[in-house]
Amino acid sequence: MLKIWGRKNSVNVQKALWCCEELSVKYERIDAGGQFGVVNTPQYRALNPNGLVPTLEDGPFVLWESNAIVRYLTAKYSAGKMWSEDLKIRAEADKWMDWQCTTFWPTFRPLFWNLVRTPVDQRDERAIEESRLRSGEVLGYLDAHLKHHTYVAGDDLTMGDIPMGCAIWRWFGLQIERPELPYLQRWFDSLRQRPAYQNIVMLPVT
Repeated sequence: MLKIWGRKNSVNVQKALWCCEELSVKYERIDAGGQFGVVNTPQYRALNPNGLVPTLEDGPFVLWESNAIVRYLTAKYSAGKMWSEDLKIRAEADKWMDWQCTTFWPTFRPLFWNLVRTPVDQRDERAIEESRLRSGEVLGYLDAHLKHHTYVAGDDLTMGDIPMGCAIWRWFGLQIERPELPYLQRWFDSLRQRPAYQNIVMLPVT
């Protein structure tokens, strides 16, 4: 059975868990990171020298980096479906997976971190507002793309939806003013209808 190390409220751990749930793959989750510690123990650092979560164990094979884990799981358990055999569709999915890490999350993180994990008297209001405005702007790129696509790589759910699907729950979970992005909203609403998304991602934002 697969082992996934990481706390269930981590956006990156949720990528791996949601993927497994969508694929009906059995796994054991082991609490690590945040309040659970573990990640700085010699045992864990032998698996993942970065001391971050998630880490996947598939027998003797060990893999870290959340998007790499999603790619591995979909290739192994969903070839031809969530892992498309069409190179162009797979490249499109890859693009949006990378975009979540390189563009959206760095832009959104100051907003999330200040409003969710920073005491009120220590918040950086300027960083909050700049992050809110810029996050809405970059999400406009995805909204424009989704005008012509049901999911990020076409008409069906693929690995490409997993990273942004986990991240977008946080965007919509904050008490902030958001721009009107109707196609993004439609995509988000479709994700919320999926049992695996409900079970894994739709938790209180912490």
